[in-house]
Amino acid sequence: CIISVTLTFLFSAHCFSEGFLAISPKPMADFHVQPESVHAEESGVARFQCQIHGLPEPVISWEKDSRPVDTSNERYTLLPTGVLQITGVREEDSGRFCCVAHNSAGVKHSAEALLTSSVYKEPVIVVGPENLTLTVHQTAILECVATGYPRPIVSWSRLDGRPIGVEGIQVLGTGNLMISDVGVEHSGVYVCAANKPGTRVRRTAQGRLVVQAPAEFVQPPQSIARPVGTTAIFTCQARGEPEPQLTWLKNGQILEPGGHVKLRNNNSTLTIYGISQNDEAIYQCIAENSAGSTQASARLTVLWADGLPGVPIHVEAEALSPTTIQVSWREPDKNTQDIIGYVLHIRRTSGGMEYEEAVSKVTLQQIIRDLEPSTNYTFYVKAYTSHGASKPSDSVTESTHGEVPAPPSLYTKVVNGSVVQATWESSSKMGQPQGFRLYYRRAHTPLFTGPIAFPRNVTQYNITHLGET
Repeated sequence: CIISVTLTFLFSAHCFSEGFLAISPKPMADFHVQPESVHAEESGVARFQCQIHGLPEPVISWEKDSRPVDTSNERYTLLPTGVLQITGVREEDSGRFCCVAHNSAGVKHSAEALLTSSVYKEPVIVVGPENLTLTVHQTAILECVATGYPRPIVSWSRLDGRPIGVEGIQVLGTGNLMISDVGVEHSGVYVCAANKPGTRVRRTAQGRLVVQAPAEFVQPPQSIARPVGTTAIFTCQARGEPEPQLTWLKNGQILEPGGHVKLRNNNSTLTIYGISQNDEAIYQCIAENSAGSTQASARLTVLWADGLPGVPIHVEAEALSPTTIQVSWREPDKNTQDIIGYVLHIRRTSGGMEYEEAVSKVTLQQIIRDLEPSTNYTFYVKAYTSHGASKPSDSVTESTHGEVPAPPSLYTKVVNGSVVQATWESSSKMGQPQGFRLYYRRAHTPLFTGPIAFPRNVTQYNITHLGET
């Protein structure tokens, strides 16, 4: 028989008695590739795909929100494979997309897929960490709030590269850093970074955490007993953050260094030279910083040894020149036989360092040189034996002579036929003058008129009753 084949959307073939082979219609199978939801950035690309088998081959079209997609739009491309591409995605492209397959056997719709779009935003740190100053054992909260699309990932680091660690560290929310029970080791600059996922795009903000620790003693001063005339040393060491400042008190009063009392090593060492009964006291060391303060006390006991010499007497001082003063004294009234020498203590009366000069036991006087002119100095003397020093003598104060002043600058002005005004200015090298004396004479005559004396605050005088020239 003759077989004629006609493709009329049939699935199975049968041989009829008339001798023709025909294909009968059959429903399409289910979609074996369903479109999937897509999120695209604005101006980006979106793609949907579906696949279904049928005979004849189904024709694929697309619907958006139950309406046919306009493929005449140049941004929408429908490939022969049924793939729908959308370029230059816009906000209005968002919606529900459905793949539609149709042939002579009918029409079939796929599941819906959602297209969402968003505008890409660079990461921005809205709130960054603030500078904090805390005390040890408090809790630090370093805030970091970032925005952007996609949502940035927040991370923390230290600017010095040291690890933040994990003990006592907790992240609150999406990026806030909490440090419990802070210690000095937590001080530093903390960096919050907002990172765009999958890229190296990041923004940073930083804040400084300062953890303070109250002052505490590492080595408090210890009570000591020393013979008179010897040296007593107290040591006071403290730590804290910031570094504590050390202050010393003597019997509750601020101890000012000077004379035989010295403070060294940022006040951590108190040294008292040639101690006497007047130095016996309670000495307090106060350590203080912005986080707190502490104090410790120690007693100095001065031991008086038998056989120590008495106090030198009749101490006198006499200025010899602008730079020298002679100091003299007499032997003590008792225990003079074992004296091996004297020590003369010298200091500027207005304050400053105290100096010492050793003097022979037979001299009983000393000329002090290289002093400042017109300056007061205070002196006292101690006698020494092999057992120690005497108590200090009474103090005496003397002033060096003033230097010879440099001449002042003199100016004259004729006021009228019988009056001349004289004006003068002190030289910067004069020092402090006690006053001025004015002399004048007629030109070409040998004799001067004067002196006319003026106090140091007068710098002008009118010379009157002058004859016509």
